[in-house]
Amino acid sequence: MSLKILISLILATGVLGNAGTSEKNETKTKENYLFSSFRGNGEDGLHLAYSHDGLEWIALNNDTSFLKPEVGTKLMRDPCICRGPDGTFHMVWTSGWWDKGIGIAHSKDLIKWSEQKWLGVMEHEPTAANCWAPEIFYDKESKKYIIYWSTTIPGRFPDTENTGDSGNNRKLNHRIYYITTEDFENYSKVALLYDDGFNVIDATIVKDKDRYVMFIKDETRLPIAKKNIRIAFSDKLEGPYSHASEPISPDWVEGPTVLKIADTWYLYYDGYRHHRYEGIRSKDLKNWETITDKLVFPKDTRHGTAFRAPDDILETLLKLN
Repeated sequence: MSLKILISLILATGVLGNAGTSEKNETKTKENYLFSSFRGNGEDGLHLAYSHDGLEWIALNNDTSFLKPEVGTKLMRDPCICRGPDGTFHMVWTSGWWDKGIGIAHSKDLIKWSEQKWLGVMEHEPTAANCWAPEIFYDKESKKYIIYWSTTIPGRFPDTENTGDSGNNRKLNHRIYYITTEDFENYSKVALLYDDGFNVIDATIVKDKDRYVMFIKDETRLPIAKKNIRIAFSDKLEGPYSHASEPISPDWVEGPTVLKIADTWYLYYDGYRHHRYEGIRSKDLKNWETITDKLVFPKDTRHGTAFRAPDDILETLLKLN
């Protein structure tokens, strides 16, 4: 064998070896993202989809329900899931349009769930109209969970009483309320989390370095309905949060949820008038670009939450397809 041929073989082997290493590294660094959502009015319960890039989302379990609602008015709208430090997934949801509480359940694998419980978080308020779009967030700093939602209490905010929606014979002037817990057995008293003087729903909180970021939907209808997504900031999980920013989304969207992929924030929202999921992304939470034309979601996906999951969880879920 000539020296020239030998060198060629060595180089080829090196290239192939590097290519194999690169492929393995790519596999190791691949992220798994899951998306919880509902269909219709939430009658059939929890749906899940997965993605590796945050753009293309593929239905799991053949897009059939993972968990059917059993508490409250027996709906499972707006399911929000977060994973605790011990690996347990915790989910809260809207259990009915006019319930004074919310649903909650727990799971190790997103397939087998604990007994569903109903948290009557607003039962102490005789005139509370509802509990909409609850979310749950685990705070590493305080080592506790915060559960927050929007509720209307007629007359509580008279300055905005006439700017809210009307539905089911109720004037709606939502504010964001919350409780905290460390063990899901003992809960703090309900407190006000966000009031910026307007009708607000669908809050979701993420951590950005040393600050907390709250995305909210401006639900004001009068004098001109906008219904868009804004941002507020705080140095503390329980606030106070800043005044809402100018709108960062188109009008007539709801249910914001956020992922940070590499150095980019992805904001997804339910473009319910277009019957599709839409989104924008940003590196600094100030300048946003649309990604709606790049998004693929299962048909009829409604108001959900994006979150990360380890390989073994996704592998188990994929076996159901």
